[in-house]
Amino acid sequence: MPSRIRLAACLGLALAGAGGCAVIDPLKGAKQEAKNAPPVRQADPIEPGRVNVARADSLAATGDQNAALLELERAIAVNPKLTVAYLKAGDIYGDRGDWNTAESRYSEAASLEPQNFDAQYKHGLSLQMLARFAESVRAYLRALAIRPNDFEANLNLATAYLQLEEPRQAQVYAVRAVRLNSRSGAARANLGAVYAALGEHEAAVNEYQQASGLMELSAQLLLNWADSLSRTGRHAEAVNTLGEVIRMEPSATAYERLGAARFRMRAYAEAESAFSRALELDGNHYPALNGLAVCLLNRYVWSKEADTAARLEAVRLLRRSMQIESRQPQIAELLRRYG
Repeated sequence: MPSRIRLAACLGLALAGAGGCAVIDPLKGAKQEAKNAPPVRQADPIEPGRVNVARADSLAATGDQNAALLELERAIAVNPKLTVAYLKAGDIYGDRGDWNTAESRYSEAASLEPQNFDAQYKHGLSLQMLARFAESVRAYLRALAIRPNDFEANLNLATAYLQLEEPRQAQVYAVRAVRLNSRSGAARANLGAVYAALGEHEAAVNEYQQASGLMELSAQLLLNWADSLSRTGRHAEAVNTLGEVIRMEPSATAYERLGAARFRMRAYAEAESAFSRALELDGNHYPALNGLAVCLLNRYVWSKEADTAARLEAVRLLRRSMQIESRQPQIAELLRRYG
């Protein structure tokens, strides 16, 4: 039988309800396909507060920090365990210079997620900005326990130890920061400050010199560099460096250090002039008071103790210095001898 006839016959039987050709029920087939298909995965519910964080990100991108901060605070109110909201809020408060509130937000984030590097690091930074250096050190150490080779954390920890006047502890992290980024002027300058605090001024000079080629020169870098140069006996270089500082940013400190360098070069008249200029800028700068007093005492001694006016003025300056800073045993001894 031709195939066309067979097909027609088959269709006729199907329509008559007789057997012989299977007719598939379309609805039944669809049900079977649905039964065999893999189950449809339900979308995960959005964590409370995430929508607010997303809105905050969009608002911050447009520069509207006030509205972004409101959304982040709403996220925290809705979900007090949403770490990212605390971190982003802390960032905005920090940008505004409100480090007290920033510290509070970073502290919450650090408590919620002890293994979150950003939370620990930013908490340390906010504490450092608040001059709470011992707490800052502990926070940075927690951050480094998570990520030991983070450059910024090592650099800031070294700085915090310096601020605590603990240069030996600072050295480990300052060296590591330079090793992690040898082209960082800030890291080189920081390591120089560590060496200077340890009395290793040759090493300090080397680091300051390298820093000067890697970053924009600042008055503070040049002041530190000049001080270490002077302490290694390179007084002429120190004078030249201090001259650059004074051209950039004249200050009582710069003139006082210039006076000290001139004094060590036995240029006593120039030293006296520099100390006097420092006191014109800041009458309470006690190192300059001391420097000028020593110049006057020299004048008194060289006059074979005939210039009593110089002695009396020196004693007045030394007493003023002790009123400002009483912890000066060498100055106290000068007062005992000449007062």
